[in-house]
Amino acid sequence: MDHLYRDLAPISEGAWGQLEQEAKSRLVTHLAARKLVDFSGPHGWDHSATNLGRAGAISGPAEGVTAVQRRLLPLVELRADFNVSRIELDDADRGATDIDLEELDEAVRQIALGENVTVFHGFGAAGMDGITEATSHPPIPIEADMELYPNVVARATDVLRRAGIEGPYGLAISPELFTGIGEITEHGGYLLLDHLRQLLGGPLVWAPGVRGGIVLSLRGGDFVLECGQDLSIGYQSHDAEVVRLYLEESLSFRVIEPDAAVALMPRA
Repeated sequence: MDHLYRDLAPISEGAWGQLEQEAKSRLVTHLAARKLVDFSGPHGWDHSATNLGRAGAISGPAEGVTAVQRRLLPLVELRADFNVSRIELDDADRGATDIDLEELDEAVRQIALGENVTVFHGFGAAGMDGITEATSHPPIPIEADMELYPNVVARATDVLRRAGIEGPYGLAISPELFTGIGEITEHGGYLLLDHLRQLLGGPLVWAPGVRGGIVLSLRGGDFVLECGQDLSIGYQSHDAEVVRLYLEESLSFRVIEPDAAVALMPRA
């Protein structure tokens, strides 16, 4: 038995399969950061810290002895709880393929949002800077007229090239702006989404949790999301009516090259 305690849950193998499949299908859509930054892991639940490769001087333990202490970035554990009706689980065993997993879907959205925000905007309580906090470049204002977005993205990629950061580039953008861009057809019938992808040389990603947008290099080695335990479903408790479960992961995030991204910020 491991720390997820799944063996204690009154859930059949078939019902677990439906839960896993539902979570996986939703996570693929919502986990925007993983489409754009390097992913390291999973390294296991007992992986507790990221080695930063640095050390700081501290007082020695005895006269004539010097000491330095290795610097580490502790992983943070993210968790989102949800319930599943035991009636629905019983129906899954009867062969139902449309069981009600609304609370699981919401838990997926919440934990994916937490991971995206950590990567793109940081998690101060965990000592992690996000991409927009760490970037060395000033933000580029986003214009209200969406037909001007090619100019904004072209400016951002030019900033990166001038800093010696090669492409291809990707764009993480808020769901609201993504929808607006998707509705625009430029003169000549050319979709604005296609024009932006051509400028970037990489994907434009629907990214819940992002404020505005972020253009970043996809060359690799600049941003690392390190995972101890990847997203997994665990068991908490149950009664006659519901089974209480949760989604959980452990992770750290660090920006290695602050020059490799530019934030696109909406005007106030």
